[in-house]
Amino acid sequence: MKLNELRDNAGANRTKKRVARGPGSGKGKTAGRGIKGQKSRSGVALNAYEGGQMPLYRRLPKRGFTKPNRKTWAVVNLGSIAKFIEAGKIDAKAEINEDVLVASGLVRRKLDGVRVLAKGEIAQKVTLVVSGASKAAVEAVEKAGGSLKTAQPAAAVSE
Repeated sequence: MKLNELRDNAGANRTKKRVARGPGSGKGKTAGRGIKGQKSRSGVALNAYEGGQMPLYRRLPKRGFTKPNRKTWAVVNLGSIAKFIEAGKIDAKAEINEDVLVASGLVRRKLDGVRVLAKGEIAQKVTLVVSGASKAAVEAVEKAGGSLKTAQPAAAVSE
């Protein structure tokens, strides 16, 4: 086999359809858009248009509600904390709080607080102080001989 004999598999590449490039192309002149009318013009988007009938997105009722002041948590799994301890990025003997997790690179930013979830295993005895934790995460840390306290972040005091 030589370099000039190398070919793509059959059907791996498709040639680009060149519209409006003469009658020989099969898509010449009007480029397959027909004659006149809204759809023949450029810059027309008729995605949800149903010929004047009330569109589906307007026939269906609105549902749900998005809470404007909801909390967004930075989520951390126990397994990833264990990996960072094994890698030496987090000291298991010292108290592990949100600032330690951010400094180690496990959490990018605290957001409204750090929440610990129970995905993964943790074998070391650790002391965790975070904003929130699942019940399963608290049980898993206590089973390993450690403690997990949830301290709510200091919110702005309203008078």
